[in-house]
Amino acid sequence: MSGFSQLLQFALTGVTVGSIYALVAIGFNAIYNATGIINFAQGQFVVLGGMLAVTLSVSSRLPVLAAAIIVIAAVAAIGGLIEFGFIRRLRRPNVLQLIMVTVGLQILLEEAAMAIWGTDPAPPMPHFSGDSPIRMAGATILPQTVWILGTLAVVVAALAAFFRWTTIGKAVRACAANPTAARLAGIPLRRMVCLSFILSAAIGALGGIAITPMVGMEFDRGPSLALKGFGAAVVGGLGSFPGAVAGGMAIGVLESLAAGYIASGYKDAVALAVLLAVLFVRPSGLFGGAAAGLKEF
Repeated sequence: MSGFSQLLQFALTGVTVGSIYALVAIGFNAIYNATGIINFAQGQFVVLGGMLAVTLSVSSRLPVLAAAIIVIAAVAAIGGLIEFGFIRRLRRPNVLQLIMVTVGLQILLEEAAMAIWGTDPAPPMPHFSGDSPIRMAGATILPQTVWILGTLAVVVAALAAFFRWTTIGKAVRACAANPTAARLAGIPLRRMVCLSFILSAAIGALGGIAITPMVGMEFDRGPSLALKGFGAAVVGGLGSFPGAVAGGMAIGVLESLAAGYIASGYKDAVALAVLLAVLFVRPSGLFGGAAAGLKEF
């Protein structure tokens, strides 16, 4: 393999991994834009989506589309129940309390996944369009990579349209901009918060369905996905969906290059170094994330 082909291969691998991080980061932003909450259980929504998809499509032999619809609805319902049963019960919570609650929810969901599916990795889930590699200038990618990139593009476009053109989306943005004025205008803040959790969980489930055929899924993968997704969101700018994509791609490509040209053990260190560099140089992130924050629950 020539030097250029090798570089292209590393870059394509990084784009694939970065797309996964970006999907998780978008889930973070969906909640942050309406509430100011950093939901560290976001990675577990991805895990639940992947594990449920394997159960329905492989074990129960449902068509992938039917399984996907059921999985997204189920995980979205879990997100709504989390907001209703835990977040809503807090009285004037501060940032530390919210972080501790979401970390606790991450652990709770992880233990529930272990109890349901056990500690073994999920059975292999078939690729949506087969696993014959696609060749590009001496490098190869799997067709599932195209599905992951397509899922990412659809999610970003749909969220942009939702927040820009729909009444509910504008109401969520109003809650983020000025919760007191939104309340006076008759916007139900609690419902908007619940909607943001439902939306975030649905995005996580969709991401889990898309990535599981390629990377597999285990019950305890949530924390690592959440950490990388949060890093991507911060690098791109909290609250910015294009920033989440840019941050995820940047971290994914740099990790892949570090693993290929240095050693695989350094890839996490490179991601951390990028995160720290961005925070030192531009604390608001590459895209200057929105200063969201719903202070009144």
